[in-house]
Amino acid sequence: MRRVYMRDKKSMAKRSLVPSSVTIMLLTSMLTACSGADSSQGANGAAKDEKPTEISIFTEFSTSEPPAADNPVTKEFEKRTNTKLNIMWTSSNGLAEKQNVLLASGDMPDLMRIIDMKQVQAINMIKQGAFWDLGPYLKDYKNLSAYPKEIMDRSKVNGKQYMLPSVRPLHGGTFFNIRTDWLNNVGLPMPQTLDDFYNATKAFVDKDPDRNGKNDTYGYNGKNWSYLIDIFNKSNGKWKEVNGKLVDTDLEPGTRDGLIYLNKMFKDKIIPEDFSIMKTTDYENMAKAGKVGVQSDTTEGVFRSTEGAQKLDPKADFVAMTYLEGPQGKMVPTGIGFTGLYVIPKTVSEAKMKKILALLDYGASEEGFELACFGIKDVHFKVVDGFKTTTEQAVKDSVSQSSFGKIFEKYDPYLWAYRVGMPKEVFERNKKIVDDRANYGVTDVSVGLLSDIDLKMGPDFKKKMDDMKIKVIMGKEPIESWDALVKTFKADANYMKMIDEFNQAYQDRKNSK
Repeated sequence: MRRVYMRDKKSMAKRSLVPSSVTIMLLTSMLTACSGADSSQGANGAAKDEKPTEISIFTEFSTSEPPAADNPVTKEFEKRTNTKLNIMWTSSNGLAEKQNVLLASGDMPDLMRIIDMKQVQAINMIKQGAFWDLGPYLKDYKNLSAYPKEIMDRSKVNGKQYMLPSVRPLHGGTFFNIRTDWLNNVGLPMPQTLDDFYNATKAFVDKDPDRNGKNDTYGYNGKNWSYLIDIFNKSNGKWKEVNGKLVDTDLEPGTRDGLIYLNKMFKDKIIPEDFSIMKTTDYENMAKAGKVGVQSDTTEGVFRSTEGAQKLDPKADFVAMTYLEGPQGKMVPTGIGFTGLYVIPKTVSEAKMKKILALLDYGASEEGFELACFGIKDVHFKVVDGFKTTTEQAVKDSVSQSSFGKIFEKYDPYLWAYRVGMPKEVFERNKKIVDDRANYGVTDVSVGLLSDIDLKMGPDFKKKMDDMKIKVIMGKEPIESWDALVKTFKADANYMKMIDEFNQAYQDRKNSK
């Protein structure tokens, strides 16, 4: 079954979804049990007359409003799993602060969302034994244990599964998307190399790609500009493996070359002058307004921009790029396989911990994930000619992958290929792009690796580097200033020790396999 983000509010309420064969089967015969439960049991294996298990959950939402306490989807999950859920919904903007307050207080919910694997408080508490190692138990939960091993291994700390990943696809994630109708208008093919990319984005500035007779377009909105540096290094972020060891690409010539490339784009007005302070919505609004030819988003997420741009030009079509080729070869970033993670404190009893895993296991089933993302049939969605159609009630109840789907998740490799309102032919095109990206994907080799110095000093190191990168790109500092900064880091004992610690962690991980 294909799962989608439901973020477009009322405009998406009546659009239909393209189902997979699994979806079609579900329409005729919905699953009636999960995790081995029989007809005398609830979905979590509990006897129907057993008292509901009370479970508190801290998580995030990115819908316009959080689900209310009496949300019918919450009630349905409670009914199907014999639980009583107290969900503490927190907006993505305030997640980090509230997470840190909860961790510091010691008064944590039964199930808690952690932003990523570099949350110092969470990692220190794991080392102190504050959370359950879930690894020995997962084999008893068929849907959770079906998560790809590659993803599960990346979310381990010291070889143990203290954190349960909030799973997402490996391919189809955020990368460059380009308006192919503009390419046609300026007479250029889909870019394949960095030179092609520059030439296309420059043409989007100079050759009136929207044919309105005005000089009012940008080539690239500047979002995720670091991807261009990654392409010069053929890396997915800061670290790459060379001859069995991790290399810090910030110290490599590729980063320097990437900064020169970006500075040229900035000087040629391909990138907006204020790109470095723009918000996510600003980048997207530029695309929707038909002011830019390249932006970055997931393969399906960019369809929001296509829909917006089509209000001005029906031919507008942002297409996800499969790869770009730099000096070291073709590449596209491969996703890490999760966005956030969950932990269960050791203050929760073993029996209750198992009930929580049973709840999550149900949420990772076809039936449970459908309930999370689409809600209740004939209330939040209807089936017309084999297609699911969302209702206004789904929007009112904040039923979405961006709310309940943040808790209850099933791994779907094509999750980022389809979204509400997308024509079937676009969905099929996106599936092919997702499949093709697997041939060029470069993974972030540092995910799951920990360095004590990085946890303590890494944010400061990163800020200094990022600040200088922006200044060089904008021409406020010459490239020689970057060279000087690199020289100071190479002479910094703590920085070099951080590199050694990452390498030791990398070797330890390889030796443990």
